[in-house]
Amino acid sequence: MRTAMGVWRWRRNPLRRPTDLFEAWVAFAALVCVLLVAPAVGWVAGRQVDGTLQQAAHEQQQERHLVPAVVVRPAAESEPVSGSAADPSAQRTAPHRTQIVAVWTAPDGSSHQGTVPAAEEPPHPGDRFRIWTDARGRLVGQPLDPSSAVFHAGMAGLAAAICVAALGETVRRLVVRRLMHRRYIRLDRAWAATGPDWGRAGAGS
Repeated sequence: MRTAMGVWRWRRNPLRRPTDLFEAWVAFAALVCVLLVAPAVGWVAGRQVDGTLQQAAHEQQQERHLVPAVVVRPAAESEPVSGSAADPSAQRTAPHRTQIVAVWTAPDGSSHQGTVPAAEEPPHPGDRFRIWTDARGRLVGQPLDPSSAVFHAGMAGLAAAICVAALGETVRRLVVRRLMHRRYIRLDRAWAATGPDWGRAGAGS
């Protein structure tokens, strides 16, 4: 509102300089960017990300299956971890668990054995738990939840809106800084032209 009033005030003011009006319009454009453009960009970005994540979540839920597994024995330290359980990023985010050797039957009927994190501590041979696999029985991560996809899409949209708003404000500040620099240059030139005659009789000062 103050920006809009500033633009209106500088329309026909006798003290207005060309740069004053230009600066006011730049501020008004930045305000429109923050209030209108940034939310619109955030909404579009959020919709696109949500569509992509929802499609990925649907595909993962179709391709990944929760199957029963049985603990065979604790895994030796030299035994490699099977499937997605060997992913370093998953190991950093997931809490440390005892590695066990387990057997499970894939949705296609094939039997598998591998090293996976224990579902409970301490694990006991014969304990039953469930793991996520693909149709062929290979270990995979838990599929993306639709509600989590909505949350991540909202955060992406918010980040996009903030970036657009910050860009608009940054451009405004750079323009104002450039205008101030030009004003100081003109003031120095005017002072250099009138300064030597300041206070002299008949000089009009």
